[in-house]
Amino acid sequence: MDLFRYRQGRLFCEDVPVADLADRFGTPLYVYSAGTLRLHYEKLAKAFAALEPLICYSVKVCSNIHILRLLAEMGSGFDIVSGGELFRVLEAGGDPATCCFAGVAKTDAEIRYALEAGIRMFNVESEQELQNLARLARDTGRRARAALRVNPDVDPRTHRFITTGKKETKFGVDLERAECVWRTFAASDGARWVDLAGVQAHIGSQITTVEPYVQALGKIVALVDRLAEAGIRIATLDFGGGFGAEYEGGEALAAEAFAGAMIPILEGRGLEILMEPGRFIAGNAGILLTQVQYVKPAGDRTFLLCDSGMNHLIRPALYGSYHHVWPVDPGEDFAPRQRIRDEAFPGTVVVDVVGPICESSDFFGKDRHLPPVVRGDRLAVFSAGAYGMSMASEYNAFPRPAEVLVHGSEARLIRRRGTYEDLVAPEKDL
Repeated sequence: MDLFRYRQGRLFCEDVPVADLADRFGTPLYVYSAGTLRLHYEKLAKAFAALEPLICYSVKVCSNIHILRLLAEMGSGFDIVSGGELFRVLEAGGDPATCCFAGVAKTDAEIRYALEAGIRMFNVESEQELQNLARLARDTGRRARAALRVNPDVDPRTHRFITTGKKETKFGVDLERAECVWRTFAASDGARWVDLAGVQAHIGSQITTVEPYVQALGKIVALVDRLAEAGIRIATLDFGGGFGAEYEGGEALAAEAFAGAMIPILEGRGLEILMEPGRFIAGNAGILLTQVQYVKPAGDRTFLLCDSGMNHLIRPALYGSYHHVWPVDPGEDFAPRQRIRDEAFPGTVVVDVVGPICESSDFFGKDRHLPPVVRGDRLAVFSAGAYGMSMASEYNAFPRPAEVLVHGSEARLIRRRGTYEDLVAPEKDL
């Protein structure tokens, strides 16, 4: 699933020894594999080729402008959820005409910015937002294109915090109400300013079975057919993203598995198809490097106290998520053959891998079987390309990490390390 491999007891990112990156750029450090990003994008494009979809990478997953530029050069569009993400896409040289703007609480300023930029489509989340979009489109003299996000009330069988397709969530309009919204809006003055010709549904994230997509698409195409009978033509269907990445090993499905179940439902219907993957492309394309500052026995536990924690990768603290953690240079006796949970190695010790933050929730992993580690050793936290740096903070006044992008045997700094001056700069020039 990725191009991070151990060779002769040392971890490589593509053709670059990861320890060399830590020596050169320091820790904490995010390292991304350009080859892995390309590989996963191409897998999706090939698997869904029969639908000729516009693949709109989800910017919130990993939003560095150099990564966005790489994807734009491959032909990717972009799923954005804020004016700031649109700004990032534009700074990366992305085409606004390939951008779909989601999000439940778009401000007037963000909507105007997107209208003026000429984005492809707004994914509208409520009736009031639809009315407001029509007002702002009229005021700016720019007709908007929109899709109504529907909530198909399908359980994606993932963590409840990243479930978005159930009725009790804040996202979208339920199916029963959606049909009424289309009928009412089509007869209103707002239809002069908003072309509501799309339907969008995003049911959740880190989904590892095809059944939720089959259920959701079945409900959506039935809605499209009912609208057609009422004289309302839907031209675009955006089924969102949510395909899972590998964290524990073996849980993520191949793109072909999703495509094989979804293409028969959509093929031949004359719909423009959009999709919004993020984690599937970037999740396994990044690692976080951290250095052990101290090894601390405490009661019946041993803590590896590291220079990075929940401030730089919050997923374990927020979701209870598993990330594989292993030394960067463990030696040949401990070089993993495959990165799966609880791979057995004789001679390992049980440790908690924790960070510097003043919270007991600050950990990367508990009760992990790791090779013996000493002060100064570097650890790699795997599958950190999605919702890692994009959710990083300066909590406890720790600057943000640097980011590096590796292409084959070349490594390039794509974000410098934060400084103490960065921490206070927005507060000084008042």
